[in-house]
Amino acid sequence: MAPIDSDDNRTAGEGEEQRAGRRKAARYVVPVAVVGVAAATIGLVPALADSGDPDLPKVTAEQLIEKIAQSDVQQLSGTVRINTDLGLPDLGGLESGLMSGMSGGPGSGGDGEGSAADPSAKLTALVSGSHTLRVAADGPDRQKLSLMENAAEYSLIHNGKDVWGYDSQSNEVYHSTAPDGAERPEKDVPATPKDFAEEALKSVDDTTSVTVGGTAQVAGRDAYRLVVEPKQDGSTVGAITVAVDAETGTPLKFTLTPASGGAAVVDVGFTKVSFAKPDASTFDFTPPAGAKVTEADEAGATAKASEQGRKAEGDLAKEMDGLKVIGEGWNSIATFDTGARGGLPTGAEGGDLGDLGGLGGFLGSFGDQVKGDFGSGTVFKTRLVNALITDDGKVYAGAVTKDALVKAADAAK
Repeated sequence: MAPIDSDDNRTAGEGEEQRAGRRKAARYVVPVAVVGVAAATIGLVPALADSGDPDLPKVTAEQLIEKIAQSDVQQLSGTVRINTDLGLPDLGGLESGLMSGMSGGPGSGGDGEGSAADPSAKLTALVSGSHTLRVAADGPDRQKLSLMENAAEYSLIHNGKDVWGYDSQSNEVYHSTAPDGAERPEKDVPATPKDFAEEALKSVDDTTSVTVGGTAQVAGRDAYRLVVEPKQDGSTVGAITVAVDAETGTPLKFTLTPASGGAAVVDVGFTKVSFAKPDASTFDFTPPAGAKVTEADEAGATAKASEQGRKAEGDLAKEMDGLKVIGEGWNSIATFDTGARGGLPTGAEGGDLGDLGGLGGFLGSFGDQVKGDFGSGTVFKTRLVNALITDDGKVYAGAVTKDALVKAADAAK
């Protein structure tokens, strides 16, 4: 068997016009939120490599999970290949614009100048396509992640209290100060097999089958294969496998395959890895001559953009107030009521869609009209996460089939 290394809610005093505006805004926010759910759920599906079959001591699934939990690797360096295929249409960068716009950070545009090196915007690129990363870590105070794209490089460096982001293409630098004891700055964005595996393992329960599927060799290292599969019908997840380093317990490769078959939805693995201490100079950074440097706490346009971002996040939080989860295990479905009526916007509604970069046409390209006891609505599908948005403004989303969403909406009526 060949090695599996990858190739590389409103006061009564508000006017009707304002209420109408909010309703209309909600209709636009919902689909944007669904895009976010689709991306985030990759790491939230219930729990959790491939090739070569080295002769290793037998272990149970419980022992292997414990080995991962006890792994305390503080130093490593290597190359990681990330392939994400949700089956979305080619967004032409739309998904990154939407995500960063919602974040309201300095790199989110709007009336602020922003910075092309702001990690809150830059790392959203990892939610789709294929990417090569170089990673290095030396304890909790020093980490570096470099994203290699189109002959350019984006680096995020955490060295003590300093956090630097550098975009070589624009020659822009973003600088912030990390509080004492901070985790690596990009922690909210899964980037390594361990990130994905940790999130997935949190959700293992009695609706899950967990087995050891033999051994493998990843990036030249012997590993065990942990295989996780749903026991329930109705999930879009076929199986999740994690290649666990036999010596250190570090996840070396994470693969999520859909129940529908075909290529993996998420495939993240080391192609090269070393557990030796990286050279201290790896984490040194000085802004290049002529580079534009943006400070995270900089006043002026950036602060204004951040204020607008916080307001947008508050509005979205109000719209999503009342979020609850129905079902259990692999068939869990998140649901909330947006208060919007009349379904989703389409390109025919004109003007406002221009601000969303053609979002109406994008959504229409993969939405299915459905009917049931709940009424009617539209199901937006990816290869992993599906979402039903009803014409009375309710949203149902999860890693489940279209039929499961309709059934849940009918039951909630």
